[in-house]
Amino acid sequence: MCRDRVAPRTASQHYSGTADWDAIAMLKQAVDIPVLGNGDIWEAADALRMVEHTGCDGVVVGRGCLGRPWLFRDLAAAFGGEHVTALPSLGEVMAMMRRHAELLAQHMGEERGSVEFRKHIAWYLKGFRAGGSLRNQLSLISSLGALDDLLAGLDPAEPYPVAELGTPRGRQGSPKRVTVPDGWLDTREMSGAMDAAAEDGTSGG
Repeated sequence: MCRDRVAPRTASQHYSGTADWDAIAMLKQAVDIPVLGNGDIWEAADALRMVEHTGCDGVVVGRGCLGRPWLFRDLAAAFGGEHVTALPSLGEVMAMMRRHAELLAQHMGEERGSVEFRKHIAWYLKGFRAGGSLRNQLSLISSLGALDDLLAGLDPAEPYPVAELGTPRGRQGSPKRVTVPDGWLDTREMSGAMDAAAEDGTSGG
């Protein structure tokens, strides 16, 4: 089945600003194939609002799931008519972190997998009371044992920081200047071969 996917941020916005959900609605009205919307899905409620606002057939999650794999559980519940209110404690988040790192180690080898996991640590711990020194040490791990030792210094009973709900995650930054080849905007007609590298572009939501 053919599907069309819209990431409603302009190139100049980069990861800044707000996604234009109206653009998704316009596309949905213009085509007769399923449309998947993307942009500013931080919580399950955002996905429901996007579907209601745009009429899209489903959503694609980008940055919203960084350090929050349970978001997909919440999305499944929301689209199933359920309402999930339980938020994980720091101990539960730590267990997810350990499992994530373990899977990377199985796939890539322990050292490389641990190094790959470093970039996820700040997303998992966003809003929790983990000091700068501990965060720095976690950013240097190269083994599962080192991860275990450092996580043991956190309080597993600490509740989830509700102030983080609905806030952007991952890349943000500011708008950037966009440049295109001379004459690119002079005509809407396609000319020449398509740049294969364009297919590699991805959106972070």
